[in-house]
Amino acid sequence: MEQSALERATAWANNKYFSEESRKEIQNLIDENNEKELIERFYKDLEFGTGGMRSIIGAGTNRINTYTIRKATQALANEVIRSGKEEGLSELKVAISYDNRRFSFEFAKEVASVMAANGIHAYIYKRLNPVPLLSFSVRHHNAQAGVMVTASHNPPEYNGYKVFWNDGAQVTPPNDSNIINNYNSITDFASVKTMDFQEGESKGLIHWVGEDVENKYFESINSKAINPEMCSENGGKLNIVYTPIHGTGYIPCTTALSNLGFSNVQVVEEQKLPDSDFPTVSSPNPENPEALAMAVKLMQDTKADVAFGTDPDTDRVGLAFEKNGEMVYLNGNQIGILMVHYMMNGLTKFGKMPTNPYFVKTIVTTPLQDQIAKSFGVETFNTLTGFKWICGKMNQLEKTNPEKNFVFATEESFGYLNHEFVRDKDGVSSITLLSEICLHYKLQGMDLVDGLDKIYEEYGFSSETLLNLNYFGKEGSEKISRIMDNFRGYSEKTFCGEEISYLEDYSTGESKSFTDSKISKLDLPSSNVLGFNFTNGTKVYMRPSGTEPKIKFYIMIQEKEGSLEEKKQKANQKTLEFLDYIKEQADQA
Repeated sequence: MEQSALERATAWANNKYFSEESRKEIQNLIDENNEKELIERFYKDLEFGTGGMRSIIGAGTNRINTYTIRKATQALANEVIRSGKEEGLSELKVAISYDNRRFSFEFAKEVASVMAANGIHAYIYKRLNPVPLLSFSVRHHNAQAGVMVTASHNPPEYNGYKVFWNDGAQVTPPNDSNIINNYNSITDFASVKTMDFQEGESKGLIHWVGEDVENKYFESINSKAINPEMCSENGGKLNIVYTPIHGTGYIPCTTALSNLGFSNVQVVEEQKLPDSDFPTVSSPNPENPEALAMAVKLMQDTKADVAFGTDPDTDRVGLAFEKNGEMVYLNGNQIGILMVHYMMNGLTKFGKMPTNPYFVKTIVTTPLQDQIAKSFGVETFNTLTGFKWICGKMNQLEKTNPEKNFVFATEESFGYLNHEFVRDKDGVSSITLLSEICLHYKLQGMDLVDGLDKIYEEYGFSSETLLNLNYFGKEGSEKISRIMDNFRGYSEKTFCGEEISYLEDYSTGESKSFTDSKISKLDLPSSNVLGFNFTNGTKVYMRPSGTEPKIKFYIMIQEKEGSLEEKKQKANQKTLEFLDYIKEQADQA
């Protein structure tokens, strides 16, 4: 066994600061000589990635538990205090929310207790609430930061910790680096400040957040409906099935839909209430068709128009509907295309388009959306992957270019934002917008596929596919590094038979032309991302996940010749070729 991991495990088992249960958990692993598990738990400390900190629940430095939660919170508190002093603030505040996962409420209370012990006011929701409502709470309370205890759509054994800053967006440089440095500098868990939760309440440092704040959120998002009259007059004509997949979405999503006029909503009874075991699904991820299976069955049984599903923290939404006897599951890019077009067309049609409008998306989201935005005179900004970068761009523009007005933001992984009241992807407002889009097409005798095809006919066809290759543990992490190194050193002129135009390396901040070898600078922060751009407009991006043991490949095919059906067939064939080629290259790494 690696000596450092064993030493750290033994120190944990012998440290009476930790609970008896926690120490016993590690001592049992030592007694069993379970080397692999001990190494996994102690070979490193948890790290902040694009979405914060996320891991399997359990004792150990590389696990989510009471002590790593406290440590992360002390690191955040230190940065809040430093920043508050710099800004001359007399009172510091942090907003807190939590999902339905194991220990989420307990961990959220630990966050509040550590904040209170540091003299920071903690505003914690009375009941579990999704990410968008946490972001809304940060902005509503003028808080310096926010914490969402969630592992999003990961399996039941996971939990996590998302950090937000004073704009309501996930933390970005330099604050994220400062928090990470603070976290790494805490070598003794016992040095973390904490206070009894009830003592924090009695001292007026811990505050419960109730329905008054929730209702202000609902009023805010409904004010952004494109065609509220259509919804109020015809909302009952759209038969909706919805599943929160045992997460936080039931009350927020059904409330928002009802407020807008969608009265014909059925909720999957077996998945309605929060359940940390997610007993009806293998993974509560609405990006995957299997997670929507029960919603789809209810939709078929009741002949409903569409089925929606949200993940446990309700920041992502997926959908399904039936067409010509076959089930259709739109991907995140396709949903985004429909949203971008409907919003920008509607804002223009009803005279609601603001002056100097702008739209934000990630570099791994289909470029077709850029083309749509351009046709409506909307400026597009591309960012690194993750809504923290999208909302960081919104915050930057708010400060440096206040004359610009936000319209919409999206990323391919089923995340969308159609209003400026929060600064993260919002599954609640996304469901209301998608319902509005479905109703819009239904009243014309069309469905979402018909709507997409109409857009493709106007703007050209695009096809997007995401390939996830999973590699677990320390060995998996090393494998992912080798794969990235191999592609980074790619020198052939073609990639899967396609001629390469240029390669973007966001770790060096450089773009290399494959036609004349010229180097140009990329205007985005450094990140371990590679982008192959081909002469025909096709793109392939790749990056390791910041929160999960996987490497992601984003394949974006552009087809410009032939009929729409011919373009679709050619794109499907080329996608299969890319998938095989990438897997082959990865296997050799």
